[in-house]
Amino acid sequence: MTIHKEGFKIIPWIVALVLLLNLAAWGLTGASFLFYAVLVVTLPILLLGIWFFRDPGIRAEALPGQVLSSADGQVVVIEPVTDTEYFRDERLQVSVFMSVFNVHINHVPIAGEIVYQKHHAGKFLPANLAKSSGENERCTTVIRTSDGEEVLVRQIAGLVARRIVTYKKPGEKVTLRDQLGFIRFGSRVDLLLPMTSVVKVELGQKVQGGQTLIAALRQE
Repeated sequence: MTIHKEGFKIIPWIVALVLLLNLAAWGLTGASFLFYAVLVVTLPILLLGIWFFRDPGIRAEALPGQVLSSADGQVVVIEPVTDTEYFRDERLQVSVFMSVFNVHINHVPIAGEIVYQKHHAGKFLPANLAKSSGENERCTTVIRTSDGEEVLVRQIAGLVARRIVTYKKPGEKVTLRDQLGFIRFGSRVDLLLPMTSVVKVELGQKVQGGQTLIAALRQE
């Protein structure tokens, strides 16, 4: 396990803040109750920051036509929806909610080519709400497989998450070992699948990004 590259943009600031607060407390009062109180409060914040940006180094594998989870978290939606952005027809939506304690790397769920991507400005409603899919800040990416099947991945910012990062761009070939992006501090990822897909997870199930089989695009 290592620190994700996104962490190197944030962790130094957390370290600096923790050091500043502790040095200030020591300078004002020495080895007093105040100093130890500040130490007890700030050290867990530092450790949580480091833990948040962990990268477990997942190396995903799947059979053709299998869709893996794009994120760590809990399945909160499995239902048919009408997509109005790209497909403009009915799709099967599977959504995973990430708490602040989950790994926030977003994995490529299926190998193929990125054929569409669009970032949408929006609100920052709690990401576990259904309307967050259409109202929150989000980035939509569509991957087309070698068989011509298309899977839509929607990264959604939440109440705390205010930064969506997407590494892969239209025209790029992607594999299951690629990272699609990263969302900071609690968020959600929607997968929109063909209606013929066979879902392999249940509501409330805990899933692991790049590991858990979400669906098969066709009957096995």
